[in-house]
This record gives sequence, structure tokens and C-alpha cells, in this order.
Amino acid sequence: MNLTPTFLDELRSRISIVQVVGKKVSWDQKKSNQGRGDMWAPCPFHQEKTASFHVDEQKGYYYCFGCQAKGDAIGFIKDTENLSFVDAVEALVQEAGMQMPKLDVGSQDKLDYRKKLINVMEISTQFYRHQLTDVIGLEARKYLKSRGLGKEICNKYEIGFAPSKGDLLFKYLLEKGISEDLILGAGLCVESDNSGQVYDRFRDRIIFPIRNNQSKCIAFGGRAMNKNAKAKYLNSPETKLFDKGNTLYNQNLARKTLSKGKPLIVVEGYMDVIAMDSFGFGQCVAPLGTAITERQLYLLWNMSPEPIIALDGDAAGYRAAQRLIDIALPLLNIGQSLRFCLLPEGQDPDDVLRTLGSTTMVDLLTNSVPLIDLLWERETADKVFDSPERKMSLDQSIRNILNKINNVELRKHYASGFTSLRSRLFNLERGRREPGTREKPLWRNARGASSSRVKKSLIALSVNVEERLREALVLALMLRHPGFILEFMSELEALEFRIKEHQAIALLLLEHAEESNSKELSTKITKALAGQILEKTLNLQYLSLVPAMNANAPEPQIRQTISEELAKIDARRGVEREIRDAIEDLDGKLDEGITWRVSKAAEANNAANKSQAEHESGDSQNHAALSQHLQSFIDNEIWKKKKSD
Repeated sequence: MNLTPTFLDELRSRISIVQVVGKKVSWDQKKSNQGRGDMWAPCPFHQEKTASFHVDEQKGYYYCFGCQAKGDAIGFIKDTENLSFVDAVEALVQEAGMQMPKLDVGSQDKLDYRKKLINVMEISTQFYRHQLTDVIGLEARKYLKSRGLGKEICNKYEIGFAPSKGDLLFKYLLEKGISEDLILGAGLCVESDNSGQVYDRFRDRIIFPIRNNQSKCIAFGGRAMNKNAKAKYLNSPETKLFDKGNTLYNQNLARKTLSKGKPLIVVEGYMDVIAMDSFGFGQCVAPLGTAITERQLYLLWNMSPEPIIALDGDAAGYRAAQRLIDIALPLLNIGQSLRFCLLPEGQDPDDVLRTLGSTTMVDLLTNSVPLIDLLWERETADKVFDSPERKMSLDQSIRNILNKINNVELRKHYASGFTSLRSRLFNLERGRREPGTREKPLWRNARGASSSRVKKSLIALSVNVEERLREALVLALMLRHPGFILEFMSELEALEFRIKEHQAIALLLLEHAEESNSKELSTKITKALAGQILEKTLNLQYLSLVPAMNANAPEPQIRQTISEELAKIDARRGVEREIRDAIEDLDGKLDEGITWRVSKAAEANNAANKSQAEHESGDSQNHAALSQHLQSFIDNEIWKKKKSD
């Protein structure tokens, strides 16, 4: 058996020394920086309490400052498991999904050939960069400028240009003394089957060098300048240097940018990566024109335990996310998961950044969705579970998903998560959902605006539906009758709106408090919100049932309604505070004082809700139901506290 340097280098590039060593040590989380692959732990080779054992993911080596032990992943396995060098290699080969090599007498020749190919790629990189700065690259420079990519970012990513003339690069390389075989072997040129003529693979395209983790150029990507080109994006072919399914664009630079608190972001292509970096999101990588592979997943996890996959928020993006989930499920483990950020429909990262700004992108990334939620989305979207058979079908689907998760402990946590989601869904089915109605999928929205069902579900958990409607009613009345904004300004400023959209509308109302024309005010707010937020808030069916919303409603009725709604919101929140304080004071047993506090809080809420206007309209039945619901909530919280104690 001949373990060549080429084979061993390939093995080292496919495995993570951090993951290999991490099975034997406990990392010092305060001292370590996983994003940069800079990890510290107590040394496994001698007894110590401090973290003097250092692992460098980029260099692929470990070193102990205490006992001076050092080596790579192969040496670590060899020494910790008392194996021979060959046995240690074989153990890592299995982990990397490779095969042990057969006898190879030409290993040095192969290594030399790879070095020559890399040299050709570096020379070609400089050729393409020069073409971009020359007269011939004028249109390409204009295009890059239109995308907001200035000289600095173009230099950072070594962006170049391939002219439309068919053999400029080929002739240039020949003049440099590079053989035709090497040029073809690097995938830079193609030989015609008919004429035998050699021509450049990339023509009239913006060029993006693709570098490996050691920052060596191994391939190129090209974006067509001609809108009618057969392929908008074109990559180098598979070569001795380039394995598309085992490479990520910008991996070398993204790793340097990663730091504590910054997530690794996965976008769709070169332009997305560069656009994100130009707005300060340098920790981005991209697959190379295909769905993310299992090997690329491991590359991502080597950089970050929970990368965020940023996809378009349409059906195609949703399907891509589901395909990736199916690949990831058997591989999930501690420090190996995914989150998903679905962008507004029809928009890529560049669109979001230029139209909505980097703050919106931060919000989208912050509200990224855990993998389990997209799985649940897939199994429940557009479905109604109104029979035992349908519920059994869902249960079977969940069991099939759980069976794909190999880690036993993680499988238990997923099972628990699905149980909670199932309980919540069936409670909604029984109590709120009308027969035949269906909840829209995460990626589908009515008017092309951004939609997040997960965010909506979080709001539904944290904000009572009644409060949400009352907030909307107060805002709608003030928007329709701006003269009341100044009158209730102090109450409006003091009110902590719990719906994010409501917060935005309230701030704009206060900003335009002196406006008297409701149509002009509505236009200004709609323009400022840059979306359908206002329309979504004001089109609630509930609002049309409130007499004060009538265009001809008298001012006293409007004033009374606003005043009462504000009082009801304030009373409800007072109840919540009192209940939380009372529950915290239970301390294992119930007493009369706590029961009295809770009952008084409930009475205050009921009193605030039973306004004179509602008594006159005969709405006492609704308030009885509300009181019953509130009391059930109180009883449930007390029961949970007692049980936990």
C-alpha cells in the first residue's frame, strides 16, 4: 500500500481536526473561537487543569504548550488510540468517506502535476484581472458598478473579465511557455471535436476565481455579459484540482471573517457572496451552481456549528431547503445543525440590501428558522387534520423523519419538539381554525411581500389575540381621525406595542401628529413602511365591526372607543404582571394572600373590559367567555408551578 502525499493531503482537507480532537477533549469555550477554527482544551496527553492544548483548524495541526505534543489529525488518532500510522489513516479514511489507495508508483509525478496546474490558474487569474481594467473590460466595469461593486471589493475578490474573442487566454498562456496539455488539463480551454481548434472556455464573462481552503486558485466561475447566453453562470469543469461537490466559494476568506457571535451565511452564488460582503457580511459562502452536497455540509460544519442557509422565499427556495434537510437529517449531531433564512419572494440578498438595507438583513438572519420548523412546515402546510386517519398519517410521517436521525439523544429532542408542535396544531384545529381553512406555507405570500409563518407563530404565542386586535383598533382609529393623535399622545407614547408592525405605525403616527388629512397621512405612512404592513393591519375583519370605525361616527363615540381600548390594554397587561408576580411567589404552596391577589387582578381586568358602550350593545356573553378564559389561564399557571415544585 502506497500512502502518497497527494492522498494524505486530500484526506487532511476532507476531515476536520477540530472534530477529530473534539471527540477526546472538552473545549474551553471562553478561550476558543470556533468560527476561526482556533480551539483550546486541557491536553489529553498529560494531566492539567488549564487549557494549554491548541488546535488550529486552518493549519490542520495541534500543539500543547505544556508537554510540547504536536501533530496533525492522523498523528492524534495514532497516539491517542495506540494505532499504527496506516491504521490511523484507515480510521480517518472511513470517517471522510474515502477509500484506501492502491499501489501508486507515480505519486510524486501527480503532486508535481497539481503544482503546475495551480501555477497555470494563478497566471490566468492575473490575465483576467488585467482584461477587466483594460479598455476591453469597460462594459463589464459598468455592470459591476451598477451592482454597487467598487474597485476595492473587486480587488478583494480578484474579479476579472474574459473577452469575447475566442482564444486570447490560450495564446497568452502559450506565450508564457505553458504547454497545451496543461492548459486543457486546467479546464481553461476546450478542443473542438470537429476542427481540433482550441478555444477559451470562458468568453464575454465576468470571472470569479475559486480558491480552496489554502487560498490556491483551483477553478473559475463566469457570469455571462450577454443576456441571451445559454448559461448565465458557468464553472470550470472537474479537474485534478477542482471537485465541485467538495468546494465552497469564498471559504478561505469567510473563515477569516468569522468571529464569535457572527453566523456563517450560505447564499446561492458568487454575486450574492460579494454583495453581502460589500454591506459588511463577509462571513458568506456559496455552493457552486448545484444543490448543497453532503461533503459541502461537512465543510460548512467545519467552519460553524449552525450555518444559516439564506434562500429566496419562493417555492423554488422552499424546495431547495427541503432537499437540503433530507441530506442533513442523518448527519445531524451536537455541533452539526442548520438554520434557514427565507428572503422576501423574488429577491436575492443584493435586492434586500439595496432596497431594505442591512438592518433588514440583520433582522432576517436573526429570525432564521430552526430546521425542525421547516420539517413541520412540510408535513402540515395546506393540510387539515380533522380525522383520526389524517392524524395517524401525520404521526407516521413524523416517525419516518425521526428514524432518519442517527444520534439517539438528538432524536429524543426532536421527538419532544414534534410532540409540542402537534399538540399546538391540534389545539388550533379544535379551537380556532374554520373547517376547510389552511394555513399558508412559509414560502407563500399573497402580494409578494416577505412572509414568515414561524415569526407569526411566535407572535401568536407571546401576544394574546385580543390584545393584537385592540392595538390595531387604536392605530386604525387614530389614522382615520388624526385629530385624536395629539389628544392621546401621552398614552400612545407610553403604550408598549407588542406587534412589531404596530410599533412602526405608532412611531410614524407620533412623528406626523400634527397632520389633519387622513389620506395624506396614510400615504406617507405606507410609503415609509415600504410594504403592505399598513394594509395588513387595517384590513382585519374585526375592525369593520366596531361602530367608531364608521366614517360618519360622531367624535364623542370615537374618543370614548379610543379611551376604552387603551384602558383595556393597560388592564390586561396589569393582570399579566400581577399573575407573574403571584406565580413567582407561590414557593411550593398556595396561600390565601396569593389567591386574593390573583382574583383581584382578574376582577380589575373584567371591570376594564365591561365598558358602558358594550353593556348597551348586549355583549356581556363575550365578556363572560373572556373572564372564563382568563381564570383558566390563572388556574393552569398555578397548577404548572405546583407540579414543577
